[in-house]
Amino acid sequence: MMNMITPPPLLALQQRLVDRLLTVLPEDALLWDPEDTIPYECDGLAAFKQMPLAVALPQTENQVVGILKVCHELQIPVVPRGAGTGLSGGAMPLENSLVLSLAKLKKIVHIDPVARIATVQPGVRNLAISEAVAHLGLYYAPDPSSQIACSIGGNVSENSGGVHCLKYGLTLHNVLRVRAVLITGEVVEFGSLAPDCPSLDLLSVFIGSEGMLALITEVTVRLIPKPQIAKVIMASFDDIEKGGNAVAAVIAAGIIPAGLEMMDQPATKAVEEFVHAGYDLDAVTILLCESDGTIEEVDEEIEKMSRVLIASGATRLQISANEAERLRFWSGRKNAFPAAGRLSADYYCMDGTIPRRQIAELLKRIKAMEIKYQLGCMNVFHAGDGNMHPLILFNGANHAEWLRAEEFGSDILETCVELGGTITGEHGVGMEKINSMCVQFTDLERAIFFGVKESFDPPKLLNPNKLIPTLNRCAEYGRMRINRGILPHPELERF
Repeated sequence: MMNMITPPPLLALQQRLVDRLLTVLPEDALLWDPEDTIPYECDGLAAFKQMPLAVALPQTENQVVGILKVCHELQIPVVPRGAGTGLSGGAMPLENSLVLSLAKLKKIVHIDPVARIATVQPGVRNLAISEAVAHLGLYYAPDPSSQIACSIGGNVSENSGGVHCLKYGLTLHNVLRVRAVLITGEVVEFGSLAPDCPSLDLLSVFIGSEGMLALITEVTVRLIPKPQIAKVIMASFDDIEKGGNAVAAVIAAGIIPAGLEMMDQPATKAVEEFVHAGYDLDAVTILLCESDGTIEEVDEEIEKMSRVLIASGATRLQISANEAERLRFWSGRKNAFPAAGRLSADYYCMDGTIPRRQIAELLKRIKAMEIKYQLGCMNVFHAGDGNMHPLILFNGANHAEWLRAEEFGSDILETCVELGGTITGEHGVGMEKINSMCVQFTDLERAIFFGVKESFDPPKLLNPNKLIPTLNRCAEYGRMRINRGILPHPELERF
């Protein structure tokens, strides 16, 4: 009698999952061959990788419902994925998991120019919303640097911002309603098109939940009128502290710019070589301060900002003369990440936030960290709301360099917490910052987070083991920091 070879458990589980999913999906909507699934092994943070059992590519809400019912039945973890541009490992597959890509749900369902809203599916690109309503004189305000590629579903999951979030808010402030599917296949809605939600308002709980509560199938966003005119000031400073203090001075003067961004000299040099934005390369740091509105409003605000910037020590002011020059100034800031990629084999983008008054202090500490970890760092950030994006340059082929880069990043985040800030502003926690959550939140706070997740996802199958660290993980992280001789943050002293 021929001996039957029992397939390894992983292959058996994979086959069972594929067989069940093919009852709710057409074959071309399901990938399971390694050659097809390897592009899904990570998101924009390529430092963390894992192959999934399979990748599902539904095109309808009903298919999403069917997929989740199968995974609930088989107890298979589900990792939601949008465009894959995230930078925290939030869309990285887990062991024995299904990646559920929402990229093919990309219809603009409805546009209401009178109510100034648009209802779209989660796979619609951020920029595509503004392009679709441009002829109506409207646009969608949140504009992350990846807006040409990132999807609205991913923006909702991470509560993304952008260079104009200071005046117009984050995703949270521009989304009215979200339709989603729970792990059981039940369809739910968060928020409302009414002025006030008629039931318990869970929209702010859901936005930024990183795919841990439900799968998005539809989003209704707020549209705003395109301003009559916009101008931007490029302000140069010969000292980092002066530039940082100028940010606080602008806000203290009662001015809320449409955008208020800061870049240090390594960043301006990198982007100038890449896009030729016209930056002042002699400046130690520059600010981009934008005003938009009517001609009269903009002229008045530009004059006020100019006075504040000069009083704060600006060595040079250059005001955009026309729309082409304004876009050129912004092109440098929006291309900072690819510019870093031209300088270094790899870069590690951090995402901490701090009070505006602490910008200069954090920048000084980062300079000291460059020496400590023997790695370079470019600094670009949404200075107006204190959201920092240091870009740590390293060579990923050198494992020792990656370990130093990772420690450099953790040091920056813990410093943000020490200075009164947070470990993330818009990129999310995902896998990348899960240890740093131990620094920012207490055991009780994290237990409450787990309670929220369990109320939506009792079997803990939606993007599990991300965002919220367990008590054991935090204890292990605390011991690791102590063993490396790094003085722990006061929150870690309990370990």
